[in-house]
Amino acid sequence: MMPGRFIVVDGVEGAGKTTQLAFMGDYLKRAGQQVVPTREPGGTALGEEIRDLLLSHRHDGMALTTETLLMFAARAEHLERIVRPALAAGRWVLCDRFTDATYAYQGGGRGLPLERIAILENWVQDDLHPDLTLLLDLPVAVGLERAGRRGAADRFEREEGAFFERVRAIYLERAKQRPNRYRVVDASRPVEAVRAEVEAILADWLERSDG
Repeated sequence: MMPGRFIVVDGVEGAGKTTQLAFMGDYLKRAGQQVVPTREPGGTALGEEIRDLLLSHRHDGMALTTETLLMFAARAEHLERIVRPALAAGRWVLCDRFTDATYAYQGGGRGLPLERIAILENWVQDDLHPDLTLLLDLPVAVGLERAGRRGAADRFEREEGAFFERVRAIYLERAKQRPNRYRVVDASRPVEAVRAEVEAILADWLERSDG
Protein backbone atom coordinates (compact mmCIF):
# COMPACT_ATOMS: atom_id res chain seq x y z
CA MET A 1 0.00 0.00 0.00
CA MET A 2 1.25 3.45 -0.91
CA PRO A 3 1.68 5.70 2.12
CA GLY A 4 -0.78 8.51 2.55
CA ARG A 5 0.06 12.17 2.21
CA PHE A 6 -0.45 14.90 4.77
CA ILE A 7 -1.24 18.30 3.23
CA VAL A 8 -1.91 21.41 5.30
CA VAL A 9 -3.35 24.74 4.20
CA ASP A 10 -2.53 27.67 6.48
CA GLY A 11 -2.39 31.44 6.56
CA VAL A 12 -3.72 34.56 8.23
CA GLU A 13 -7.40 35.46 8.48
CA GLY A 14 -9.19 36.05 5.19
CA ALA A 15 -6.67 34.13 3.08
CA GLY A 16 -9.36 31.93 1.52
CA LYS A 17 -8.45 28.60 3.09
CA THR A 18 -12.00 27.27 3.10
CA THR A 19 -12.50 27.97 -0.60
CA GLN A 20 -9.20 26.43 -1.65
CA LEU A 21 -9.57 23.40 0.64
CA ALA A 22 -12.93 22.57 -0.93
CA PHE A 23 -11.40 22.79 -4.40
CA MET A 24 -8.38 20.71 -3.36
CA GLY A 25 -10.56 17.96 -1.95
CA ASP A 26 -12.58 17.74 -5.17
CA TYR A 27 -9.44 17.81 -7.30
CA LEU A 28 -7.76 15.00 -5.37
CA LYS A 29 -10.89 12.86 -5.42
CA ARG A 30 -11.16 13.26 -9.20
CA ALA A 31 -7.54 12.15 -9.37
CA GLY A 32 -8.49 8.92 -7.63
CA GLN A 33 -7.24 9.69 -4.13
CA GLN A 34 -9.08 8.90 -0.93
CA VAL A 35 -9.26 12.23 0.87
CA VAL A 36 -9.82 12.90 4.56
CA PRO A 37 -10.69 16.59 5.09
CA THR A 38 -10.17 17.85 8.63
CA ARG A 39 -9.21 20.92 10.61
CA GLU A 40 -7.38 22.26 13.64
CA PRO A 41 -8.22 22.91 16.31
CA GLY A 42 -10.94 20.30 15.98
CA GLY A 43 -11.35 17.30 13.71
CA THR A 44 -12.69 15.03 16.46
CA ALA A 45 -15.65 15.33 18.81
CA LEU A 46 -13.38 16.24 21.70
CA GLY A 47 -11.28 18.51 19.50
CA GLU A 48 -14.36 20.43 18.39
CA GLU A 49 -15.31 21.04 22.02
CA ILE A 50 -11.82 22.39 22.65
CA ARG A 51 -12.11 24.51 19.51
CA ASP A 52 -15.25 26.09 20.91
CA LEU A 53 -13.43 26.92 24.14
CA LEU A 54 -10.57 28.49 22.21
CA LEU A 55 -12.56 30.55 19.72
CA SER A 56 -15.58 31.64 21.73
CA HIS A 57 -15.74 34.84 23.73
CA ARG A 58 -16.58 33.05 26.97
CA HIS A 59 -12.91 32.94 27.97
CA ASP A 60 -11.35 36.17 26.72
CA GLY A 61 -8.99 36.20 29.71
CA MET A 62 -7.50 32.77 28.95
CA ALA A 63 -3.84 32.44 29.96
CA LEU A 64 -1.42 31.97 27.09
CA THR A 65 -0.11 28.72 28.57
CA THR A 66 -3.68 27.43 28.84
CA GLU A 67 -4.43 28.42 25.26
CA THR A 68 -1.32 26.70 23.93
CA LEU A 69 -1.83 23.51 25.92
CA LEU A 70 -5.44 23.33 24.73
CA MET A 71 -4.22 23.63 21.15
CA PHE A 72 -1.89 20.69 21.63
CA ALA A 73 -4.47 18.68 23.55
CA ALA A 74 -6.82 18.97 20.57
CA ARG A 75 -3.89 18.14 18.27
CA ALA A 76 -2.94 15.01 20.19
CA GLU A 77 -6.50 13.70 19.92
CA HIS A 78 -6.63 14.66 16.25
CA LEU A 79 -3.44 12.84 15.40
CA GLU A 80 -4.41 9.73 17.35
CA ARG A 81 -7.93 9.36 15.98
CA ILE A 82 -7.86 10.94 12.52
CA VAL A 83 -4.49 11.76 10.98
CA ARG A 84 -2.29 8.78 11.80
CA PRO A 85 -4.94 6.14 10.98
CA ALA A 86 -5.78 7.84 7.68
CA LEU A 87 -2.14 8.06 6.62
CA ALA A 88 -1.55 4.44 7.59
CA ALA A 89 -4.48 3.46 5.36
CA GLY A 90 -2.96 5.30 2.39
CA ARG A 91 -5.37 8.22 2.42
CA TRP A 92 -4.54 11.86 1.76
CA VAL A 93 -5.22 14.03 4.79
CA LEU A 94 -6.19 17.58 3.88
CA CYS A 95 -6.00 19.75 6.98
CA ASP A 96 -7.07 23.33 7.67
CA ARG A 97 -4.18 24.57 9.87
CA PHE A 98 -1.64 22.57 11.85
CA THR A 99 1.32 23.26 14.14
CA ASP A 100 2.71 26.13 12.05
CA ALA A 101 -0.38 28.04 13.16
CA THR A 102 0.63 27.56 16.80
CA TYR A 103 4.07 28.97 16.08
CA ALA A 104 2.44 31.88 14.23
CA TYR A 105 -0.45 32.74 16.54
CA GLN A 106 0.73 31.75 20.01
CA GLY A 107 4.41 32.33 19.21
CA GLY A 108 4.45 35.29 16.85
CA GLY A 109 1.13 36.86 17.74
CA ARG A 110 1.10 36.36 21.49
CA GLY A 111 4.83 36.20 22.14
CA LEU A 112 5.22 32.69 23.56
CA PRO A 113 8.85 31.58 23.22
CA LEU A 114 9.09 29.34 20.17
CA GLU A 115 11.27 26.91 22.09
CA ARG A 116 8.32 26.03 24.32
CA ILE A 117 6.15 25.30 21.31
CA ALA A 118 8.92 23.08 19.89
CA ILE A 119 8.94 21.01 23.09
CA LEU A 120 5.21 20.35 22.79
CA GLU A 121 5.51 19.69 19.06
CA ASN A 122 8.16 17.02 19.60
CA TRP A 123 6.16 15.41 22.40
CA VAL A 124 2.80 15.32 20.65
CA GLN A 125 3.90 14.71 17.04
CA ASP A 126 7.09 12.72 17.43
CA ASP A 127 8.35 12.45 13.84
CA LEU A 128 5.06 13.30 12.10
CA HIS A 129 5.10 16.45 9.98
CA PRO A 130 3.14 17.57 6.91
CA ASP A 131 4.43 16.46 3.54
CA LEU A 132 3.29 19.77 2.09
CA THR A 133 2.12 23.05 3.57
CA LEU A 134 0.41 25.59 1.35
CA LEU A 135 0.75 29.03 2.89
CA LEU A 136 -1.92 31.32 1.50
CA ASP A 137 -0.28 34.68 2.01
CA LEU A 138 -1.69 38.17 1.63
CA PRO A 139 -1.36 41.59 3.26
CA VAL A 140 -2.91 41.66 6.70
CA ALA A 141 -5.19 44.62 5.92
CA VAL A 142 -6.64 42.80 2.91
CA GLY A 143 -7.18 39.62 4.89
CA LEU A 144 -8.90 41.36 7.77
CA GLU A 145 -11.17 43.27 5.41
CA ARG A 146 -12.21 39.98 3.82
CA ALA A 147 -12.65 38.28 7.18
CA GLY A 148 -14.87 41.12 8.35
CA ARG A 149 -17.45 40.21 5.73
CA ARG A 150 -17.98 36.75 7.23
CA GLY A 151 -19.91 37.93 10.28
CA ALA A 152 -19.11 38.03 13.98
CA ALA A 153 -15.39 37.79 14.77
CA ASP A 154 -14.10 34.97 16.98
CA ARG A 155 -11.67 35.47 19.87
CA PHE A 156 -8.63 35.57 17.57
CA GLU A 157 -10.18 37.62 14.79
CA ARG A 158 -10.80 40.45 17.25
CA GLU A 159 -7.05 41.05 17.63
CA GLU A 160 -5.45 44.21 16.25
CA GLY A 161 -3.63 44.43 12.94
CA ALA A 162 -0.21 44.44 14.66
CA PHE A 163 -0.99 40.99 16.08
CA PHE A 164 -1.60 39.60 12.60
CA GLU A 165 1.50 41.28 11.20
CA ARG A 166 3.52 39.28 13.73
CA VAL A 167 1.57 36.14 12.81
CA ARG A 168 2.28 36.65 9.12
CA ALA A 169 5.97 37.31 9.77
CA ILE A 170 6.36 33.96 11.54
CA TYR A 171 4.58 32.10 8.76
CA LEU A 172 6.86 33.64 6.14
CA GLU A 173 9.98 33.00 8.20
CA ARG A 174 9.07 29.34 8.67
CA ALA A 175 8.38 29.01 4.95
CA LYS A 176 11.78 30.51 4.19
CA GLN A 177 13.47 28.06 6.55
CA ARG A 178 11.60 25.03 5.14
CA PRO A 179 11.44 25.44 1.36
CA ASN A 180 11.10 21.70 0.74
CA ARG A 181 7.81 21.56 2.64
CA TYR A 182 6.26 24.98 2.08
CA ARG A 183 4.71 26.50 -1.00
CA VAL A 184 3.82 30.17 -0.58
CA VAL A 185 0.82 31.19 -2.67
CA ASP A 186 -0.16 34.82 -3.25
CA ALA A 187 -3.73 34.78 -1.93
CA SER A 188 -4.38 38.47 -2.66
CA ARG A 189 -5.17 37.57 -6.27
CA PRO A 190 -8.60 36.56 -7.59
CA VAL A 191 -9.83 33.16 -6.44
CA GLU A 192 -9.38 31.53 -9.84
CA ALA A 193 -5.75 32.63 -10.07
CA VAL A 194 -5.04 31.16 -6.65
CA ARG A 195 -6.87 28.01 -7.61
CA ALA A 196 -4.78 27.60 -10.77
CA GLU A 197 -1.54 27.78 -8.80
CA VAL A 198 -2.82 25.38 -6.16
CA GLU A 199 -3.86 22.95 -8.89
CA ALA A 200 -0.36 23.06 -10.39
CA ILE A 201 1.15 22.32 -6.98
CA LEU A 202 -1.21 19.37 -6.44
CA ALA A 203 -0.53 18.02 -9.92
CA ASP A 204 3.17 18.01 -9.11
CA TRP A 205 2.55 16.13 -5.89
CA LEU A 206 0.32 13.58 -7.57
CA GLU A 207 3.06 12.95 -10.11
CA ARG A 208 5.57 12.46 -7.33
CA SER A 209 3.29 10.08 -5.46
CA ASP A 210 2.83 7.97 -8.57
CA GLY A 211 6.61 7.84 -8.87
